Amino acid sequence: MPTKRIIPCLDIKDGRTVKGVNFVSLRDAGDPVELAAAYAYKGADELVFLDITATVEGRKTFSKLVEDIARKIDIPFAVGGGISSVEDAEILLRAGADKIAVNSAAIRNPDLVKELAHAFGSQCVVCAIDVKQTELGLEVFSHGGRKATGINAEAWAKRLVDLGCGEILLTSMDHDGTKNGFAIDITRKIAQSVEVPIIASGGAGEMKHFSELFKAEGIDAGLAASIFHFGEIEIPQLKAYLADQGIEIRQ
Repeated sequence: MPTKRIIPCLDIKDGRTVKGVNFVSLRDAGDPVELAAAYAYKGADELVFLDITATVEGRKTFSKLVEDIARKIDIPFAVGGGISSVEDAEILLRAGADKIAVNSAAIRNPDLVKELAHAFGSQCVVCAIDVKQTELGLEVFSHGGRKATGINAEAWAKRLVDLGCGEILLTSMDHDGTKNGFAIDITRKIAQSVEVPIIASGGAGEMKHFSELFKAEGIDAGLAASIFHFGEIEIPQLKAYLADQGIEIRQ
């Protein structure tokens, strides 16, 4: 069984790390370069950097910031936000990213996933899926959670994998920032429908939430932001706790 991964997420707006609740009410959480360096030092397994307003503002991800972060860390680093072409992705990979995360651009042009996988390999392509329970069921949202798409999340996950996606970052908008626990049932359902690693995001508030998540079948990684940014949980203590729970984690 693969070891489980702990992944801090840096949501970036105007060059600063921010965090909100249910994708709104954002507050400043610090300098992304300093946070990234601290997380790498403390034992984070990977990092995710999401330029959360790049698509909405119609611009590209800050490649200089990606470069600055990459210089400070020695762990895998996924970058997303405003990526709409192979050329956009290549710029970020050259700047130091290890993986590319796409969301809204893949909804707009699903063939982008195939093109990225062909150019860089599926292992470099992370597809972010932001989901919310609506009258349509588990619905996919785009543009940083601002636009409903009418797309079913499970069907969309399957299509993305067929197109070449190598990993799925699944965020429950209903759980985001609430600290009430991950959306385990939803995440497990998606995990059972595809054969790529699943990163669960949204709702982490206590160490037990990670143990509950990792005891569910098929979930490979837990992603969180505010509990790490504001020092509510330290990564070394979390890993020690999970090891005591019999969960195999990276050291």
